[in-house]
Amino acid sequence: MKVKRALISVSDKSGLVEFARRLAALGVEIVSTGGTAKTLREAGVPVTYISNVTGFPEILDGRVKTLHPKVHGGILALRTEEHLSQLKEHNITPIDLVVVNLYPFRQTVAKPDVTLAEAIENIDIGGPTMVRAAAKNHAYVGIVVNPARYEQVIAALEQEGELSDALRLELAREAFAHTAGYDTAIADYLAGVTGNTGEFAAQFNISLEKAQDLRYGENPHQKAAFYKDPTVTGACIANAVQLHGKELSYNNILDANSALELVREFNTPTVVIIKHNNPCGTATANSLVEAYQKALAADPVSAFGGIVALNRTLDAAVASEMAKIFLEAVIAPDFTDEALEILTKKANLRILKTGDLTHQTRDVLEVRKVNGGLLVQQADRVVLNPDQLKVVTEKQPSPDEIQELIFAMTVVKHVKSNAIVISKNGQIIGVGAGQMNRVGAARIALEQAGEKAKGAVMASDAFFPFRDTIDEAARAGITAVIQPGGSIRDEESIQACNEHGMAMVFTGMRHFKH
Repeated sequence: MKVKRALISVSDKSGLVEFARRLAALGVEIVSTGGTAKTLREAGVPVTYISNVTGFPEILDGRVKTLHPKVHGGILALRTEEHLSQLKEHNITPIDLVVVNLYPFRQTVAKPDVTLAEAIENIDIGGPTMVRAAAKNHAYVGIVVNPARYEQVIAALEQEGELSDALRLELAREAFAHTAGYDTAIADYLAGVTGNTGEFAAQFNISLEKAQDLRYGENPHQKAAFYKDPTVTGACIANAVQLHGKELSYNNILDANSALELVREFNTPTVVIIKHNNPCGTATANSLVEAYQKALAADPVSAFGGIVALNRTLDAAVASEMAKIFLEAVIAPDFTDEALEILTKKANLRILKTGDLTHQTRDVLEVRKVNGGLLVQQADRVVLNPDQLKVVTEKQPSPDEIQELIFAMTVVKHVKSNAIVISKNGQIIGVGAGQMNRVGAARIALEQAGEKAKGAVMASDAFFPFRDTIDEAARAGITAVIQPGGSIRDEESIQACNEHGMAMVFTGMRHFKH
């Protein structure tokens, strides 16, 4: 398809002038609107104003400028004898290339002080109409919505003299995805304004942008890519800046996200070590280096090749300790220059900077794909406090045990179900993850804890269906237990604790993580 006439109207003007200049050099007539035409004229690129084509001025503060038969007739006409005859009858010249990107709606509504009126004014009407028209008629018209495509399009015109059928089809697919994402952003914003966040609306829309292709998925035979939600701001794995190391893998991203979401739960200096999407080490202490040493000591075998997250700026003292073992990735709010000097000596170590972790992002939904559909739920971000605990045993937990129980329950929330966590002195010393029965998870966690279990506490992500888990814990020396409660056999577990002289508290809230 030859290109004789192009219509260009863009909000994002990156690469615009060079692209238009090369089009003009090929003899392409450029028709343009408002700010785009002004930019091109000032750069010395010959351009025809849209009003000279339509014979009608831009009106209503620019709201109406391209909504005209001489624009859309030129875009939508098939290059058949009948359609071309009609164009000639009405003095309409065909448009072979449409270059349009839309008003910056997402950027506008991301401003903290944006008003509804300002947001509405940044809803593009003419742009999406031209994009959809050109994409529909891609058999004859090229549509470009992404400045990253400029070089590919101009190279095809310079080298081949035309845009191939395959390229026009690919550009059309991208154009429809662009307008779909645009409309989704508007719908999501308006849902928030009306007080209906739309989590469980009749139709669930999601529009993501590809951040990168990945080498492979969970396994080498699976292809994979990473997509970002452009509306989410703040500290998260999607917005983290990689300062050093190899490209993140599919599994790295999953594990780093798990590590970050757990470590941000704590206010005191805390370190989390994740292996295969479960915390194999978590500890809190007065200093970050002590917290790291405690987290590592919890399970140094599993920590090898793990991913570490910290909730404080990583300094040289911690970096020196980390340099002693092999780690896949380290993620923290920030890094001192001295720490980076130490860590970057490991060529493959992935180093990720998130920025301040004080505030969560607005991304409050969890989405999981199943064959033929999506499961959507609110993220489990409940923060446990002592006032929510109900002591159900004769023995009352001490204030220190209460704090330890809350620490353990916070961690168990991030462990795959069935989940049991053993904790002592702000350090996880045993984890039983992903087991088919609860007593099996407890046995794994208690075996890992060993002698350290004496005087420790135990957390369970769900209720105990039988007293057997309590009996196992008592034999290991556990002194206090935290669990949701809610079993028809709760009294058996309470009686078991009373028999063993253990304290137990109920939270009333389950934390399954499948």
